[in-house]
Amino acid sequence: MNNPAETAFVFPGQGSQHPGMASEFMTTPSVGPLFEAADDILGYKLSEIMQKGTEEDLRKTENAQPALLLASVAVWSYLQKQTGKALNEMASIAAGHSVGEYVAACITGVLSFEDALKLVHARGKAMAEAVPAGEGSMAAVLGGTWNDVFSTCQTTGCFVANDNATGQLVISGPTGAIDEASNMLAMQEVKKIMRLEVSGPFHTQAMEPAADTVASELEALKLSKPLIPLVMNVTAEKTTNTTEIKENLIAQITQMVRWRESMRNLGESGITQVVELGSGKVLTGLLKRCDSRLQGTTLNTPQDIDNWMEALEAAA
Repeated sequence: MNNPAETAFVFPGQGSQHPGMASEFMTTPSVGPLFEAADDILGYKLSEIMQKGTEEDLRKTENAQPALLLASVAVWSYLQKQTGKALNEMASIAAGHSVGEYVAACITGVLSFEDALKLVHARGKAMAEAVPAGEGSMAAVLGGTWNDVFSTCQTTGCFVANDNATGQLVISGPTGAIDEASNMLAMQEVKKIMRLEVSGPFHTQAMEPAADTVASELEALKLSKPLIPLVMNVTAEKTTNTTEIKENLIAQITQMVRWRESMRNLGESGITQVVELGSGKVLTGLLKRCDSRLQGTTLNTPQDIDNWMEALEAAA
C-alpha cells in the first residue's frame, strides 16, 4: 500500500459540489446507509438533492456544505472498508479547504459524523444569512501577483479571501468593491477574473455573525484529539491540539484560507502524495502551483478507489 509517512489526505471546499455527487456510493451496500443517516440527522433529504438536485439547489450554502462533508465521508468510509486500515495507517497529515477543514476534523476523529454534519449545516445557513443577498460577492483572480492583488484590495475595500496557489487568489467583499477591484485588475492584465457563484463575501469580517454561530455550536460539542495532525487554514501549520483546532475552525470563517502555504507545509513535512477525497479535483489541480514536490490523486468514486488500490498493489 501507500507509505503513510509520505501521504496526506485533503478535502475540498465549496465550489466542488455538483449534481450527482457521490451518487455511486448511495447504492454501495457498505456505504449506502451513511446517506440515510445523514438525511435523518438533518431532517431533510440531502441525499436526494445530491443525486437529483439542480446546480442551483446545490449552490445554496446550507446544502453545499453538508453535501461536501457527506461526499468526503462516503469516499473515506468506502476506502477504509476496502483496505481494512485505520486513518493513521494510510496518511500522516490531513487538511481541508474552508468547509473541507471541518471534514478533516470529522475524518480524523475530532468531531463525530453527526456533530460535524449538523455543524456545517448551521455554518452554511449562518454564512448565507450573514449578509443580505447581492450585497457581497467573491471573484477568483488568475495570473495576478500577491502584491498587485493585495494592493488593489486595500484601495477598493475588499480582501484576499483565499491564497490558493501561485497565480490564483480569491478576493471577497462588498459587491461594489469587487466590481471596482475586478476593473482595476483587468487593466493590470491579469489572465482572468471570474465572479464566483456564492451567497456572500466569505472569509471576511462580514462573516462575524456566522463565526459567532459556529463558536456557539462548538461550545456544546465534545472535541477529541485527532488521529493525525491537521494543517489549519488560518495558520498553515500542523496541530493536534483540540483547543487550537476549535479556535481555527471559528477563525477561518472571517480570515484568509492560506492554502498555498498549507501545501508547502506538507512538502516540507516530507509529504509526496496528496490524496483528495470527495467531490471534484480542484485541490489536486492546484498542487503543482503550490509545491512541485507534491503528486496528487483524486478519489471521487468507488472505481477511483479500486483503481488506486490496484495501482498501489502493482507498484509494491
